[in-house]
Amino acid sequence: MLITRRVDLSVVLYSLLFFPGVVLHEASHYIMARLLRVPTGRISLIPQTTSDGKLQMGSVETGHVDWFRDAAIGMAPLLAGGLAVAYIGLMKLGLLELWHVAQELGASAAWDAASAFYTSADFWLWFYLAFAISSTMFPSSSDRRAWLPVVAILFLLLTIALILGAGSWMMENLAQPFNRTLLAVDVVFAISLGIHLLLFIPAIATRLLLSRLTGYKIVAG
Repeated sequence: MLITRRVDLSVVLYSLLFFPGVVLHEASHYIMARLLRVPTGRISLIPQTTSDGKLQMGSVETGHVDWFRDAAIGMAPLLAGGLAVAYIGLMKLGLLELWHVAQELGASAAWDAASAFYTSADFWLWFYLAFAISSTMFPSSSDRRAWLPVVAILFLLLTIALILGAGSWMMENLAQPFNRTLLAVDVVFAISLGIHLLLFIPAIATRLLLSRLTGYKIVAG
């Protein structure tokens, strides 16, 4: 908005910036729905402004189904985006190798090794994809509509299982897989947070500079 002074053009540029993430987001909805045998309708990748003033960057129409399949379809972008961010961060941006170097040789050696990835030809491409995907992988409010009843049902089943004495069996058989799942989630969120923190200060500084140069200030309505 500070550069173009036009809402429509700003929406187009903003949508193009995150387009790879939007494609993965909507594609994951569609694929999950097809896998669960849920009817699908129109797929849109064209940004639209909703009645409450929010920007909807894409959508997939699905049929009305039970809570569990609805929740799985809503969860799909987080699963697909998380896998993509983990793969890019660990394999393409070299974070796994840097972690091993830091453990064996210390932080200074890891910092020196990071320059090899930073100067690689495709580093910024993968960095951009990780940023775009991690920015759009979180489910929207409509994606989360079935989460509350599903979580309530699972919590009720867990409570019943504990009352019936299944706690020791669950600790023995489910604790390690659950712990590995949480560790994987931590890795994905840590990579996403690190990327956004690296871009936060430059983004704020650029906005302040443009505001000063143009004499305009964007205020949320």
